[in-house]
Amino acid sequence: MTGEPVHQVHQEREPMHQVHQELELKAVVPDPDAVRARLLAAGAMRGFIGRMTDLRYDRAGELASRDEVLRVRTLDHPDGTEAILTWKGPTMLSPDGYKLREEIELPISRPSSDPGRLLVALGYQAVHAIEREVEVYRLAGAAVRLETYPRMDVLLEVEGAPAAIERAIAASGIPRHQFTAESLAGFVRRYEMRTGRPAVLATSHLPAAGIGNR
Repeated sequence: MTGEPVHQVHQEREPMHQVHQELELKAVVPDPDAVRARLLAAGAMRGFIGRMTDLRYDRAGELASRDEVLRVRTLDHPDGTEAILTWKGPTMLSPDGYKLREEIELPISRPSSDPGRLLVALGYQAVHAIEREVEVYRLAGAAVRLETYPRMDVLLEVEGAPAAIERAIAASGIPRHQFTAESLAGFVRRYEMRTGRPAVLATSHLPAAGIGNR
């Protein structure tokens, strides 16, 4: 585990129309082709494949000071761009060791709409960017995502209920002990210590968001 703030909590079920509790684990992927093949052989269903960009917004650091995230995520489809406005609460640790964050997501139905314009009107500014090519799969009730960054390790993120997460991890073929609840920042630090090179998480003019919790 890394030095980011991680708080022990107990999960409570929330109505679906209220705050959602996101459980996830991540691991470095040594062989993306092999992991992809194992997931498909286990019955995984392909979802979105393409560029996923996150822009994180803040207002004079007030959200970062509370370990909260306000984010606009865009998915580049062949026929247009999909946007999702998301708030995430502080990073926590579930009783059984999964990364846990409260989350509210609002899909933007109109392809031409830019939720970032609303945030700027409210005094927020885009402060960090993350860009990666992703492959999203559904397997045994879990959402599984292969993430390829401009210059960093390929990661596998697994999200869902605990039993679904464990089934998907087993199907991936990556040893269970290699999955952790640490933030993206922890993976960035490990990559940089191992390679001696700075990770590159975005090619835009904004700073990459690897220095804080995700």
